[in-house]
Amino acid sequence: MRLMKSVLMAALIAAPAMTIAQTPAPTAQKPALVQRQFNQQRRVANGFRKGQLNFHQRARLERQQRSMHRQMRAMRARHNGRLTPRDRRILNHRMNVASRRIYRAKHNG
Repeated sequence: MRLMKSVLMAALIAAPAMTIAQTPAPTAQKPALVQRQFNQQRRVANGFRKGQLNFHQRARLERQQRSMHRQMRAMRARHNGRLTPRDRRILNHRMNVASRRIYRAKHNG
């Protein structure tokens, strides 16, 4: 009886700790800007693979993606690894422009 009681107590104490340990940390998820940039790079690659983009279009779009990535890294370096709201706004605008360019290049008929 005593053994069963101690096993039950151990299970009740360990259950919340195991639940907390299994939940992912909020920083483990990809930030929205990084995910968006990844999606845009994938769109360019798929467009080239499917024949919607030629070599020169692909090279230009990838160069623009690299430029945005470098700018994001520089912004993070200036602010101890974080992006300020202004930085996010600037990058979001650049990604909107890049997204439109990708769409137009893939659908230029």
